[in-house]
Amino acid sequence: MIRNNPWLSVSDLMTGLMIIFLFIAIAYIKQVDSNQTILKDFVENKQELHDKLIDKFRTESKDSIIAIGGDLSMRFQKAESLFDDGSWELKPEFKAQLAEILPKYLDILLNDSLKYKIREIRIEGHTNDVPFPSIDSDPYMANLILSQRRALSVMYFLKNLSEYEGYSEEDKKLLEYWFTANGLSYGHALDHNGDYALLTGEPIDREKSRRVEFRIITSGEELLESFVERSR
Repeated sequence: MIRNNPWLSVSDLMTGLMIIFLFIAIAYIKQVDSNQTILKDFVENKQELHDKLIDKFRTESKDSIIAIGGDLSMRFQKAESLFDDGSWELKPEFKAQLAEILPKYLDILLNDSLKYKIREIRIEGHTNDVPFPSIDSDPYMANLILSQRRALSVMYFLKNLSEYEGYSEEDKKLLEYWFTANGLSYGHALDHNGDYALLTGEPIDREKSRRVEFRIITSGEELLESFVERSR
């Protein structure tokens, strides 16, 4: 009578488990490498575009007309030159700034290899917390309406630039795909250091908070979202 050898089956089981663990380890290593590539692409894409903006607007940055952020934002920060209190009509000084800066800004975006990595360019209107009961009894809603109208005023100005009219139909379609106008009321109001007051707990700096920002969203954000999903 032939007796079964239980150790043979256990040995086979252990071999099978080792093979499974090996495949799991290989899959994990590939996922780590893929995640690292995603993060590397995300950082490099943003840094390359950031460097180009910094180089293009050195004079305007030096004169404190605009500030280029590491998040690819371009902030018009001289509140007194933008709009009168409670108004969404562009002041002459702001029109002059936009007429000088926007063509160069669009030139970077339309003639760069990174342009197909851009998913959105937000024109953001920001206010402080001064109420405007003539617009709405709710201070936040009043400033939301005001900031939205200001963002739209900038969009109208951009679309009526002579340089804009000279773009090809393909470029115009791309710009219309990119640009949105967004009013943020005083939700992202700034403190005296230029940081978000809500996050720092510092008082709102009303002058710094009144601003217009252009914010570029790239495919890097999609890459980062993919990284987060894969890491779950």
